[in-house]
Amino acid sequence: MRPVIGLIPLFDDEKESYWMLPGYMKAIEKAGGLPIMLPLTEEKEELEEAYSLCQGILFTGGHDVSPEVYGQEIKSTCGKPCKSRDVMEAYLLDKCIEEDKPFLGICRGLQFINAHLGGSLYQDLPTEYNCTVEHHMAPPYNRPAHRVQVLEDTSLSDIIGSGVHEVNSYHHQAIKELSPKVQKMAVSEDGLVEAIAVKNHRFAIGVQWHPEFSYEDSEESMRLLKAFIKECI
Repeated sequence: MRPVIGLIPLFDDEKESYWMLPGYMKAIEKAGGLPIMLPLTEEKEELEEAYSLCQGILFTGGHDVSPEVYGQEIKSTCGKPCKSRDVMEAYLLDKCIEEDKPFLGICRGLQFINAHLGGSLYQDLPTEYNCTVEHHMAPPYNRPAHRVQVLEDTSLSDIIGSGVHEVNSYHHQAIKELSPKVQKMAVSEDGLVEAIAVKNHRFAIGVQWHPEFSYEDSEESMRLLKAFIKECI
Protein backbone atom coordinates (compact mmCIF):
# COMPACT_ATOMS: atom_id res chain seq x y z
CA MET A 1 0.00 0.00 0.00
CA ARG A 2 1.24 3.45 -0.88
CA PRO A 3 1.39 5.82 2.11
CA VAL A 4 -1.24 8.55 1.99
CA ILE A 5 0.30 12.02 1.94
CA GLY A 6 -1.95 14.93 2.88
CA LEU A 7 -1.25 18.11 0.89
CA ILE A 8 -2.20 21.55 2.18
CA PRO A 9 -4.53 23.13 -0.42
CA LEU A 10 -3.70 26.35 -2.23
CA PHE A 11 -6.30 29.12 -2.18
CA ASP A 12 -7.20 31.59 -4.93
CA ASP A 13 -8.46 34.82 -3.33
CA GLU A 14 -9.93 36.24 -6.55
CA LYS A 15 -11.82 33.11 -7.54
CA GLU A 16 -12.44 32.00 -3.94
CA SER A 17 -11.41 28.50 -4.91
CA TYR A 18 -9.10 25.74 -3.72
CA TRP A 19 -6.52 24.45 -6.18
CA MET A 20 -3.34 22.41 -6.45
CA LEU A 21 -0.26 22.54 -8.66
CA PRO A 22 -0.02 19.19 -10.44
CA GLY A 23 3.70 18.97 -9.65
CA TYR A 24 2.99 18.41 -5.96
CA MET A 25 0.68 15.51 -6.78
CA LYS A 26 2.81 14.00 -9.55
CA ALA A 27 6.03 14.28 -7.54
CA ILE A 28 4.52 12.41 -4.58
CA GLU A 29 3.08 9.77 -6.92
CA LYS A 30 6.43 9.24 -8.65
CA ALA A 31 8.18 8.98 -5.28
CA GLY A 32 5.79 6.19 -4.25
CA GLY A 33 3.10 7.97 -2.26
CA LEU A 34 -0.63 8.54 -2.71
CA PRO A 35 -1.32 12.30 -2.55
CA ILE A 36 -4.63 13.73 -1.37
CA MET A 37 -5.53 17.42 -1.11
CA LEU A 38 -6.87 18.18 2.35
CA PRO A 39 -9.86 20.45 2.99
CA LEU A 40 -9.01 24.04 3.89
CA THR A 41 -10.59 24.35 7.30
CA GLU A 42 -10.05 25.68 10.81
CA GLU A 43 -12.41 23.09 12.36
CA LYS A 44 -10.39 20.87 14.70
CA GLU A 45 -12.61 17.81 14.36
CA GLU A 46 -12.36 17.96 10.58
CA LEU A 47 -8.61 18.50 10.75
CA GLU A 48 -8.20 15.58 13.14
CA GLU A 49 -10.11 13.26 10.83
CA ALA A 50 -8.13 14.39 7.79
CA TYR A 51 -4.84 14.08 9.69
CA SER A 52 -5.69 10.54 10.82
CA LEU A 53 -6.01 9.42 7.19
CA CYS A 54 -2.44 10.44 6.37
CA GLN A 55 0.91 8.79 6.95
CA GLY A 56 2.69 12.05 6.10
CA ILE A 57 1.95 15.75 5.54
CA LEU A 58 3.28 18.00 2.78
CA PHE A 59 3.25 21.70 3.67
CA THR A 60 2.99 23.32 0.25
CA GLY A 61 3.91 26.79 -1.03
CA GLY A 62 1.39 29.58 -1.45
CA HIS A 63 0.31 32.65 0.53
CA ASP A 64 2.72 34.65 2.65
CA VAL A 65 2.79 33.58 6.28
CA SER A 66 1.00 36.17 8.39
CA PRO A 67 3.48 38.19 10.48
CA GLU A 68 1.09 37.65 13.38
CA VAL A 69 2.46 34.08 13.52
CA TYR A 70 5.84 35.46 14.58
CA GLY A 71 4.60 38.47 16.53
CA GLN A 72 5.11 41.29 14.03
CA GLU A 73 2.86 43.78 12.26
CA ILE A 74 2.26 43.33 8.56
CA LYS A 75 4.21 45.63 6.23
CA SER A 76 2.93 47.03 2.95
CA THR A 77 5.47 44.84 1.13
CA CYS A 78 4.08 41.64 2.62
CA GLY A 79 1.65 39.69 0.48
CA LYS A 80 -1.90 38.99 1.57
CA PRO A 81 -1.95 36.18 4.17
CA CYS A 82 -4.46 33.33 4.32
CA LYS A 83 -5.65 33.02 7.93
CA SER A 84 -7.24 29.62 7.40
CA ARG A 85 -3.96 28.19 6.14
CA ASP A 86 -2.05 29.58 9.12
CA VAL A 87 -4.56 28.09 11.57
CA MET A 88 -4.78 24.79 9.75
CA GLU A 89 -1.04 24.37 9.38
CA ALA A 90 -0.38 25.27 13.02
CA TYR A 91 -2.70 22.47 14.10
CA LEU A 92 -1.26 19.90 11.69
CA LEU A 93 2.33 20.83 12.43
CA ASP A 94 1.80 20.50 16.17
CA LYS A 95 0.15 17.10 15.64
CA CYS A 96 3.00 15.89 13.45
CA ILE A 97 5.59 16.94 16.02
CA GLU A 98 3.58 15.47 18.90
CA GLU A 99 3.16 12.10 17.17
CA ASP A 100 6.48 12.06 15.26
CA LYS A 101 4.66 11.85 11.94
CA PRO A 102 6.87 12.62 8.91
CA PHE A 103 6.38 15.94 7.14
CA LEU A 104 8.00 17.96 4.38
CA GLY A 105 7.75 21.72 3.91
CA ILE A 106 8.32 23.44 0.58
CA CYS A 107 8.91 27.22 0.26
CA ARG A 108 6.08 28.66 2.40
CA GLY A 109 6.16 25.31 4.19
CA LEU A 110 9.72 25.90 5.39
CA GLN A 111 8.85 29.47 6.33
CA PHE A 112 5.77 28.47 8.30
CA ILE A 113 7.60 25.72 10.20
CA ASN A 114 10.28 28.19 11.28
CA ALA A 115 7.80 30.96 12.15
CA HIS A 116 5.41 28.73 14.09
CA LEU A 117 8.27 27.27 16.12
CA GLY A 118 9.56 30.63 17.30
CA GLY A 119 11.60 32.01 14.42
CA SER A 120 10.86 34.99 12.18
CA LEU A 121 10.79 35.90 8.49
CA TYR A 122 11.84 38.62 6.12
CA GLN A 123 8.47 39.87 4.90
CA ASP A 124 9.98 41.02 1.59
CA LEU A 125 13.51 40.09 0.52
CA PRO A 126 14.01 42.81 -2.13
CA THR A 127 13.48 45.57 0.44
CA GLU A 128 14.88 43.88 3.56
CA TYR A 129 17.88 41.83 2.43
CA ASN A 130 20.89 42.38 0.19
CA CYS A 131 20.24 39.57 -2.28
CA THR A 132 23.10 38.80 -4.65
CA VAL A 133 21.51 35.79 -6.38
CA GLU A 134 18.13 35.23 -8.05
CA HIS A 135 15.50 34.18 -5.50
CA HIS A 136 12.45 34.96 -7.65
CA MET A 137 13.21 33.32 -10.97
CA ALA A 138 11.20 33.53 -14.18
CA PRO A 139 9.82 30.33 -15.75
CA PRO A 140 10.65 27.62 -16.58
CA TYR A 141 11.04 26.62 -12.94
CA ASN A 142 12.70 23.24 -13.46
CA ARG A 143 16.15 24.78 -14.00
CA PRO A 144 18.76 25.94 -11.47
CA ALA A 145 18.62 29.55 -10.27
CA HIS A 146 21.47 29.53 -7.75
CA ARG A 147 23.57 27.25 -5.57
CA VAL A 148 23.22 26.20 -1.94
CA GLN A 149 25.72 24.73 0.48
CA VAL A 150 24.35 21.64 2.23
CA LEU A 151 25.95 21.36 5.65
CA GLU A 152 27.68 18.20 6.83
CA ASP A 153 26.18 15.94 9.48
CA THR A 154 22.58 16.84 8.68
CA SER A 155 19.70 14.66 7.55
CA LEU A 156 19.75 16.51 4.23
CA SER A 157 23.41 15.67 3.68
CA ASP A 158 22.52 12.02 4.35
CA ILE A 159 19.92 12.21 1.58
CA ILE A 160 21.57 14.28 -1.17
CA GLY A 161 25.12 14.72 0.09
CA SER A 162 26.90 17.67 1.67
CA GLY A 163 28.52 20.42 -0.36
CA VAL A 164 27.28 22.57 -3.22
CA HIS A 165 24.00 21.83 -5.01
CA GLU A 166 22.07 23.78 -7.63
CA VAL A 167 18.43 24.62 -6.89
CA ASN A 168 15.53 26.48 -8.44
CA SER A 169 14.14 29.45 -6.50
CA TYR A 170 10.82 31.31 -6.42
CA HIS A 171 10.11 33.25 -3.22
CA HIS A 172 10.11 36.77 -1.83
CA GLN A 173 10.10 35.81 1.86
CA ALA A 174 12.72 33.82 3.77
CA ILE A 175 13.92 32.89 7.24
CA LYS A 176 15.27 35.85 9.22
CA GLU A 177 15.74 34.51 12.74
CA LEU A 178 16.12 30.77 13.00
CA SER A 179 13.84 28.96 15.43
CA PRO A 180 15.75 27.37 18.34
CA LYS A 181 13.76 24.20 17.64
CA VAL A 182 15.17 23.68 14.14
CA GLN A 183 18.57 22.88 12.68
CA LYS A 184 19.95 24.81 9.72
CA MET A 185 20.89 22.37 6.95
CA ALA A 186 21.64 24.50 3.87
CA VAL A 187 22.43 28.12 3.02
CA SER A 188 22.32 30.09 -0.24
CA GLU A 189 25.30 31.83 -1.79
CA ASP A 190 24.14 35.10 -0.25
CA GLY A 191 23.60 33.64 3.22
CA LEU A 192 19.88 32.82 3.45
CA VAL A 193 18.75 29.66 5.20
CA GLU A 194 17.60 27.27 2.47
CA ALA A 195 16.81 24.07 4.42
CA ILE A 196 15.92 23.15 7.99
CA ALA A 197 15.02 20.13 10.09
CA VAL A 198 12.99 20.08 13.28
CA LYS A 199 15.20 18.69 16.02
CA ASN A 200 14.50 15.28 17.56
CA HIS A 201 12.06 14.22 14.84
CA ARG A 202 12.49 11.27 12.47
CA PHE A 203 11.64 13.23 9.31
CA ALA A 204 10.76 16.91 9.58
CA ILE A 205 12.45 18.76 6.73
CA GLY A 206 11.75 22.09 5.07
CA VAL A 207 13.39 23.37 1.88
CA GLN A 208 13.18 26.83 0.33
CA TRP A 209 13.43 25.53 -3.23
CA HIS A 210 10.78 23.72 -5.28
CA PRO A 211 11.19 19.97 -5.87
CA GLU A 212 7.63 19.88 -7.23
CA PHE A 213 8.97 21.72 -10.30
CA SER A 214 12.31 19.92 -10.59
CA TYR A 215 11.61 16.31 -9.57
CA GLU A 216 11.77 15.05 -13.18
CA ASP A 217 15.06 16.82 -13.92
CA SER A 218 16.86 16.80 -10.58
CA GLU A 219 18.14 13.60 -8.99
CA GLU A 220 18.51 15.45 -5.69
CA SER A 221 14.85 16.49 -5.71
CA MET A 222 13.70 12.93 -6.29
CA ARG A 223 16.01 11.60 -3.58
CA LEU A 224 14.46 14.02 -1.10
CA LEU A 225 10.91 13.04 -2.05
CA LYS A 226 11.69 9.32 -1.93
CA ALA A 227 13.32 9.70 1.48
CA PHE A 228 10.16 11.42 2.73
CA ILE A 229 7.90 8.70 1.36
CA LYS A 230 10.13 5.95 2.75
CA GLU A 231 9.68 7.36 6.26
CA CYS A 232 5.90 7.38 5.79
CA ILE A 233 5.63 3.67 5.02
